[in-house]
Amino acid sequence: MTPARAAVATLHRYPVKSLLGEQLDTADVIGTGLTGDRALALRDTTTGRIASAKHPRLWQRLLTLTATTDPHGVHITGPGTDVHSTDPAAAKTLSALLGRDVELTATPPEQARLDRADPDAFLRVGITATLPLAASALGGAAPGTFFDFAPVHLLTTATLRRITALHPGHTADPCRYRPNIVVDTTADGFPEDDWVGRELRIGDDLVLRVIVTTPRCAIPTLAHGGLPRDLDALRVLARHHRIVPLPALGPQPCAGVYAQVLHPGRIGPGDPVRAV
Repeated sequence: MTPARAAVATLHRYPVKSLLGEQLDTADVIGTGLTGDRALALRDTTTGRIASAKHPRLWQRLLTLTATTDPHGVHITGPGTDVHSTDPAAAKTLSALLGRDVELTATPPEQARLDRADPDAFLRVGITATLPLAASALGGAAPGTFFDFAPVHLLTTATLRRITALHPGHTADPCRYRPNIVVDTTADGFPEDDWVGRELRIGDDLVLRVIVTTPRCAIPTLAHGGLPRDLDALRVLARHHRIVPLPALGPQPCAGVYAQVLHPGRIGPGDPVRAV
């Protein structure tokens, strides 16, 4: 049997947490992930929580906005919205759109937390119901950042093909799963599962350690810009690919993996990906 080949397909950065992001031609990956990734977040000034579409009833509109970097910071656009992160009126504009008082922040508050709706309850009762929420600390394996758990998220084309095969009539779009690195591979199934606990060498210099499979929340089901809502983007995983990502969690619908950076490097599409 010919060994599976793997290479970087696309690179993605999300300058503001839970907003749509940008595709990159190259990326510098350092200890805190892709340079500029999750550089900013929106803080709910009433609750102190970091805004996240993981609580979809409250924050699904975040995914109508796109954040891109420019020489002056971060540019945020969306329906009726065109503001810059340095604009003094940015918070007022975004608060009006979201229906909550928010502020842009580059500094995670002490003991920063976000609310995450239970994914199985979300599939049962839908977006408008009051769902069980779990408050989780930000940072995880990357303390002092806005990441949910780790600074790099990888997803393979094999996993996207498998989700598509299990969801006839729909193509699994990587945008829904918010990876940093999409890895093109000739493997089948969910090959990232076999990377947990191993090192990945990407390009000439980058070395990652894969630490856990990625438990999925409600976000993949939500409208992402021009992509409509799609409950099966999560339901397929809930039915066909449940894994215990961490001992404290039960079986979760999973796709992709989280990784830490062992050695920084610049990468681009076509760079080989080697698991060692």
